[in-house]
Amino acid sequence: MSQQLISRSPDLTRLRDDGYDVEVRSGHLLVKDVPYVDSAKEVRLGTLVSELTLAGDVTSTPSTHVAHFVGEHPCLKDGSQIAQIKNQSREQKLAEGVVIQHSFSSKPLSGAYKDYYEKMTTYAAIISSQAQSLDSKATPMPFPVVEPAEDESVFNYLDTASSRAGIGAVAKKLEVEKLAIVGLGGTGSYVLDLVAKTPVKEIHLFDGDKLLNHNAFRSPGAASIDQLRARPLKVAYLQDQYSKMHRRIVAHGCYLDGSNSDELKGIDFVFLCLDKGSQKQAIIERLEAWGAAFIDVGMGVQLVDDALLGVVRVTTSTPAKRDHVRGKKRIPFTDGDGHNEYSQNIQIADLNALNAALAVIKWKKLCGFYRDLEGEHFSAYEIDGNHLLNEDHACNA
Repeated sequence: MSQQLISRSPDLTRLRDDGYDVEVRSGHLLVKDVPYVDSAKEVRLGTLVSELTLAGDVTSTPSTHVAHFVGEHPCLKDGSQIAQIKNQSREQKLAEGVVIQHSFSSKPLSGAYKDYYEKMTTYAAIISSQAQSLDSKATPMPFPVVEPAEDESVFNYLDTASSRAGIGAVAKKLEVEKLAIVGLGGTGSYVLDLVAKTPVKEIHLFDGDKLLNHNAFRSPGAASIDQLRARPLKVAYLQDQYSKMHRRIVAHGCYLDGSNSDELKGIDFVFLCLDKGSQKQAIIERLEAWGAAFIDVGMGVQLVDDALLGVVRVTTSTPAKRDHVRGKKRIPFTDGDGHNEYSQNIQIADLNALNAALAVIKWKKLCGFYRDLEGEHFSAYEIDGNHLLNEDHACNA
């Protein structure tokens, strides 16, 4: 309940996002780890406490300007008590688990604090300024790791990046139920790296290959030599890595083709990151029959005159636009026959990352996270000319 209340209250969210260690306990607001100077002129940490006035499940205007403190009475840097805020000192149990030693009074010029952000930061600044004069590293904003309850978030720790940027409501557009990544080689692993940082409720990984040396050089992060020697499945290795952030990553240690493509039934969105075009055709036919949207990625890189050149491709297929997939042969369905420009299989980590980024950006456009003025369903980045081509626009874009 604490983090839900904080997330629903703009003033408490702002405190948390600014780096204060905020907790709601027994109907009181606590700001912990506030540095102060004690009577021995030592820097210590204390806790500011305030009553918490609520209107339903959000905060209202503070009912009093008085704040409380857990710790010794804060002092000036010379060891004398800060008279500016002194009110009364006696140990008092305010509620279960909330025992204070001092009460402070610092009324703003307006006569009342407009919200808890103004109230708590005012007291924190008065108290911590003395500690900072003795220790420049002392700060009331320690940026603690915030751990939500299981039912509050798909993340093991809160996404304060979105709330700090003020895009929390926009980020909720990415809360799709189920998303799949088919193929966890170079590009697919980077797709996971980006998607794992979004509030997708379930991320399903499909790949039957083992993690080998060449995978380590075209995937995010850095596998250890012991991990490579263990030869885990790619999906198991990546699930272990990214489950440290995202709670709901499901590993499927199998290849997908026409014989088992029903594994994707019920998935809301699919990223196809397969090297072999022949495996894609049956999968795509089933996705189209189900009315599912998907993105297929690929790259064609060649060694020419001792340098690499080529194209990085993103092909999108949605119910609004599918005819380009076969009509313009935007997705290759053959393997290594000399006619498939993506068959040479030269892959470089930066191009894999770019391919994944372009694909995930397009997915986010489809979700409404990014504005999409053109509705392109095919993009191709040319390495040598640094050109990005956008074609196959949906009619309703």
